[in-house]
Amino acid sequence: DGTWMGSKDSEECRIDSIAQSWAVLSGLDDPAHAERAATAMASVDRHLVRNDESLALLFTPPFDTTHHDPGYIKGYPPGLRENGGQYSHAAMWLIFAFAKLGQLDRAVGIFSLLNPINHALTRSAADTYKVEPYVVAADVYSVAPHVGRGGWTWYTGSAAWMYRAGIEGILGITREGAALVLAPHLPGDWPGFEATIEFEGSRYEIAVERSGDATAVATLDDVTLDATDGRYRLPLDGERHVVRVRVSEPATRPG
Repeated sequence: DGTWMGSKDSEECRIDSIAQSWAVLSGLDDPAHAERAATAMASVDRHLVRNDESLALLFTPPFDTTHHDPGYIKGYPPGLRENGGQYSHAAMWLIFAFAKLGQLDRAVGIFSLLNPINHALTRSAADTYKVEPYVVAADVYSVAPHVGRGGWTWYTGSAAWMYRAGIEGILGITREGAALVLAPHLPGDWPGFEATIEFEGSRYEIAVERSGDATAVATLDDVTLDATDGRYRLPLDGERHVVRVRVSEPATRPG
């Protein structure tokens, strides 16, 4: 009926993580937009991420008593599935958004929070989660007495997004047409990482490490590799290659 939803003035659904993350992922890069996008993600941390409960909510508060009908989503009880629970597709996009802002530590923190194995590290945690800890759940409940309980598991859509969030968002390894693109950044307490990528008959053994100084350098089969805007393009030529990258980012202490 023309009433705004997802507004700070709304009684329910005052903030929605999809609008926040896609403010970053949309790619608008004018300075005014960049500042607002950073504010959007800070708001996510403040209102939607519950670190003590290992939840990243879709929106809050859930729909419950509003007279403005939002559609089928209100058919779920408050805090379940899309109605204000953690909906995993949207939660994975938060990882991408924090990574795009250069906040790798936060991206890794959200990844760890969403990782199903971390919901079953103790018997008490497993009893709360109640579903398989070795597959991705579509949703996790956010309202008592079911806070932290997993919902629909074996959810391949969210699993694929989690895989991409780790490989592309955090490690910075993507594919663009006939090229593998490497744009590595390291979270503050990582000394580096190694990855082996195989597809289209090509095999890349990649090693990224922190240089410890202001020098960033990369080699492809021991030949210096030049970057464009911090991105290295590697050909998918059906051959085996070794790539070594030293990034110049300073290390920080965990936490």
